[in-house]
Amino acid sequence: MADVEAELRQQFTDAFSGADYPITSQMDLVPTLPDGPGTKFEAGDVTLSAMEMAAKLGSHQDFPYDDVESLVDDVIEGLKTEGII
Repeated sequence: MADVEAELRQQFTDAFSGADYPITSQMDLVPTLPDGPGTKFEAGDVTLSAMEMAAKLGSHQDFPYDDVESLVDDVIEGLKTEGII
């Protein structure tokens, strides 16, 4: 599962690094995604769209975020807590 986590972490970092930080909500991330809310993240047997992530991880996020690293850390922790990875 470590490879899946590392691969997803890299995909999230790549996708969200273009956001205009600080970000105050999930909606601030939509313009950075190549396919908007339909953008898919895939690693191993895990596939998630940005929309699915927003729905499942909203309670695990603590906005505002000042940088991509803290956002991605919370996303990864939320995926672990939810048993997705």
